[in-house]
Formats: sequence, structure tokens, C-alpha cells
Amino acid sequence: MRADSAITDNTVIITASHCLQQDVSLITFRCPEIARAARPGNFVNIKISPHKEPLLRRPFSIHNVDGDSIEIMAKSVGCGTALLCSTPVGAELQVLGPLGNAFTVDTPQFEIALLISGGIGTAPMRFLEKTLLAAGKKVYHVIGGKTKKDIQTRGLTNCHIATEDGSDGFRGTAIDLLQERFDFFAGSGTVKLFSCGPNPMLKALAAFCKKKKLPCEASLESIMGCGIGICYGCTVELKNTSGRETSMILLCQEGPVIDAERLLF
Repeated sequence: MRADSAITDNTVIITASHCLQQDVSLITFRCPEIARAARPGNFVNIKISPHKEPLLRRPFSIHNVDGDSIEIMAKSVGCGTALLCSTPVGAELQVLGPLGNAFTVDTPQFEIALLISGGIGTAPMRFLEKTLLAAGKKVYHVIGGKTKKDIQTRGLTNCHIATEDGSDGFRGTAIDLLQERFDFFAGSGTVKLFSCGPNPMLKALAAFCKKKKLPCEASLESIMGCGIGICYGCTVELKNTSGRETSMILLCQEGPVIDAERLLF
């Protein structure tokens, strides 16, 4: 968890909710306390209903910060997220945040940022892109999905699309596309990669970056009942920074952003 974090638990009101696709919604609420402290890669933990069910909060990457407003991208995959996606404007939520660590946008030195996403993995990328552009970085997105319906590009620029069935853009995976166009992306500048998506994609990306000796950070997903290290629901095994042996971490405390060299799959 970030050392300077000012975590607050806030009652907020949904100010906008838009269905981006059949199972993905963009939800906006005003929360100046979280907006002031948030950094790209942070997440919030949301109590979706005041009732007992669902009992546990759900974690969501901060998709965007606009003034005092926070945007999250939610995919309906179970009872909790389905309830959130159907919650109307004007309803209250209990939101804890900002939580977790953040993407490192200033070290090591680089000129070109490659943002690699799979499916709903684009969730943290709009906030990250805005921050990188403000720092003068060149940004490319490589976004993959099984079909066209899995692709989310809202608010993103310089997007290169890959679908496994060829229904949109390049036919293949996001990593296939990255390998195909890496020389074009890299140009003559130094490169750093940032990623979020399914584990098979992150595994392939970590191997690609290891082979080319490229720095890469990955935002991981996990169940996070509390978000503050109490419930131990987000335990993840990683390689030690020394490269020898492994250790267990709480993703809500030392993540969700991890050096891709440490990943185990």
C-alpha cells in the first residue's frame, strides 16, 4: 500500500451509468477525497448494497479521474457486479479508496509507453494514458479480445486492436500483435510496458519482455474482500525480487501493480 495514502470510506451517489456493451458498464460518482489522492493503478473497494447480500465489497480499478469525479468500468460476471451494473443514477454506494500501489510512470527513464490490455483489462488504462501524456510520453495501446465485442477503447487514443477470431483489427492475440508491430512502436526511443488482462496474456507478455530485456508492470486481479490486508483473500505467490525462491504477498498491500519479472503462472 502506498505510504502517503489517505484512504477514506465514503458514501457516494452515482451521477452517471452508461452501458458500454451488453455486460460492461461505465459508472461515475463524485468523490473529491478519493479523486485528490488517486494515482493510475489504484483501485477502490465498493460495498454495492446496504443489505447483507452481497456481503463482500468488490474491487474496481480507477478508470478515470475528472475533477472531483471518479469513473470505474464494471463487467457483469456475478451477482455483485450484475447488481452494480443495474444500480440506477442517484443510488448510494459505499466506496473505500484509493487503495493499492500505482503504475510507475517516471522510472526507469523511457520515452515510449506501450499499454497492453486484454478485455476488461483496459479499465485502468484511461487514467494511466492521461498521466503519461501529461508527462510528455508517447503512448500506444495494444488491446486484445476473443471477438470484437470484447474490445473496449472508450477514451483511449492510438489503439491497435487484435481479436482471436479476426472480427476486429489484427487476427490473433494482443501479444501476437505486439510482436508483429514492436519495431514500429519502439521507433528510436526507449520503451516501457504497462499491462492488465487475463493471466495467459500476462504470462506471454512477461516472456516477451524478458527476452527483449524490457521493463514491464502488470496490474493483477484478485478477490479483495476488504482491500486493506485484513481478510487475506488476495494472497498471491510471486518470485522474490532477488530472483531466487518465491514468497506470498497480499495483492491489496503490495499490488495490484507488480513487476512482470516476478510473475508466476
